[in-house]
Amino acid sequence: MKINEKNLAAYAVSATPVDREGWLVKRGDVNKTFQKRWFILKGNLFFYFEKRYDKEPVGVIILEGCTIELAEDEEQFCFKIVFHGPGNRSYILGADTQEAMEQWMKALACASYDYMKLIVAELQRQLDEMEENAPVTLRSGCDAKATTSPQPPPRTRHNPFNRPPQTNSQSSNHNRSHSVRSAPPRPDVASRIMENSSSRHKVTFRELHTAYGRPILTDRNEWRHRNKLELERKQQPLISL
Repeated sequence: MKINEKNLAAYAVSATPVDREGWLVKRGDVNKTFQKRWFILKGNLFFYFEKRYDKEPVGVIILEGCTIELAEDEEQFCFKIVFHGPGNRSYILGADTQEAMEQWMKALACASYDYMKLIVAELQRQLDEMEENAPVTLRSGCDAKATTSPQPPPRTRHNPFNRPPQTNSQSSNHNRSHSVRSAPPRPDVASRIMENSSSRHKVTFRELHTAYGRPILTDRNEWRHRNKLELERKQQPLISL
């Protein structure tokens, strides 16, 4: 695998979101003594620094093709990253507390691309089950409506001119209802997806992601446009010469 070291070092200290960071003790196959290092987890890249605010990492561990296991034969609160392949290299890491060790192990176990593929496959399986069960649910609902016949309203005679007098609050509410109308509700994303899934056999994860992401991107662009107009308005001079 070819890696651009400069780009990787710049990414380690960039402003990209950090999944987890903190102090750990580390021991590898080359150096058999524990060394205290500052670790930063970004996606499937596990950077470690000699000091917390160093501008370049000492090294990086790519969390692919490995497993996170407890190091039972080591000191307390230790776990290890074991790679399965040529070389079979492993790293032993230690935390300060049991809680910190468990949090680190969970974060590292969920960082790989293989784990992401498993999550996508599970979501696709659940979506397929929902599509298979949807026709059965709709058919049972229609059968239930057919069995229950509607009851006719009671026949009562009344004079249409004998209307109850309206109070002031009722009349004002009636007038207000003609002058003020509520905005139409925003279409539900989930309902659109279910309508599309009824006409097609299978909805992919990409289509699901696009359907949910489109209204979010629209709102975000509108928000940016409003902020830009507000910033331009504030930057205009108060007095024009």
